[in-house]
Amino acid sequence: MKIKFTIALTFLFLFTGSFYAQENMLCMGRYWTEDEGNLMLKKFASEWNDLTTWETRAAQIKSGIIEGLQLDKMPKVEGNLNTIINNKREMDGYTVENIAIESFPGFYVTGNLYRPISDKSTFAGILSPHGHFPDKRFTHYIQKRAAVLARMGAIVFAYDMVGYGESKQVEHKMPIALLLQTYNSQRVLDYLLSRPDIDADRIGMTGGSGGGTQTFVLTAIDDRIKASAPVVQVSAHFFGGCVCESGMPIHKSKNHQTSNVEIAALCAPRPMLLVSDGADWTRNTPRVEYPYIQKVYALYDAEHKVENVHLPTEKHDYGYSKRTAAYNFFGHHLNLSMGNIPYAEGYQEDFVTILPAEELKVFTSKNPMPDTALNGNDAVMDYLKIQP
Repeated sequence: MKIKFTIALTFLFLFTGSFYAQENMLCMGRYWTEDEGNLMLKKFASEWNDLTTWETRAAQIKSGIIEGLQLDKMPKVEGNLNTIINNKREMDGYTVENIAIESFPGFYVTGNLYRPISDKSTFAGILSPHGHFPDKRFTHYIQKRAAVLARMGAIVFAYDMVGYGESKQVEHKMPIALLLQTYNSQRVLDYLLSRPDIDADRIGMTGGSGGGTQTFVLTAIDDRIKASAPVVQVSAHFFGGCVCESGMPIHKSKNHQTSNVEIAALCAPRPMLLVSDGADWTRNTPRVEYPYIQKVYALYDAEHKVENVHLPTEKHDYGYSKRTAAYNFFGHHLNLSMGNIPYAEGYQEDFVTILPAEELKVFTSKNPMPDTALNGNDAVMDYLKIQP
């Protein structure tokens, strides 16, 4: 068996060539087959054998993400969020507000803020990015997820992908979309932590599909995220099919190669929930991706802080069963009040009022985006002086 594995691994390297020497550092879409992805994890595992060697590798992977994103070239604008909040509505156990923050001068992150109605002075905070769909922030399932978590006791910031929803200052598939989304998420995190009613030790993040990518990338490079739930996205062979996930060289350099499995593993030893299904690139998670990540957590004696909910009969979404898994996960690790949600053989979400898209928009004809806003891919890239 060992000889077969050695032959297979040798064949893989001959097949892919010397990946360390390749000029093209982008790993996009189904970069490997399922078999190759599995073998590559075994190759990665051979490069560490204890906590010290793993943390050396982890530092290299984290550095590769930051350098690949060119994150150090982004404006240093701590504070200065120029927050715009309007149209507060009181619902059943939570409130909804429309919000925009200025990520950097002239560029806005648009979203909604869901807050608990409670006498408590501090709350958990949860970042809620989303995947690919033109107006996904306004869908019933995004609203349900945010509202339920808010009623449980978290302040939830649900925000647009660049190019979607209200975030139309650039096109979604612009060259530095991955950088912009990661930076925007950091600024959402900055905003939450700037609030006096947020407990900095109880910050979570969750999103599905492309929102899952945003979740594990930010968690990997920012320890301020204390609990992470990337949904239907962590894969050994699939690197994300959009420029916003794999259009910049965060997986590979002249000195290293990694995959989203190891990027997700950088969460250790902080709590993490992987949700996977049987109809997409996460179908192998219980047998391939999750065992690898468990071994990383074991180095920290934190096996109990990583879990996988696998739904083999389901497809690629962040549907009810996936949301309820996240409710339990964040309820436990962020110390939320799960009893605040009606329960009858499953969490009941029917208390949530689904608002129409127009009521969730922060910028309207009566409240337009500021005149100083940058508009167009070129305007934003020229301002930042960053090229992919």
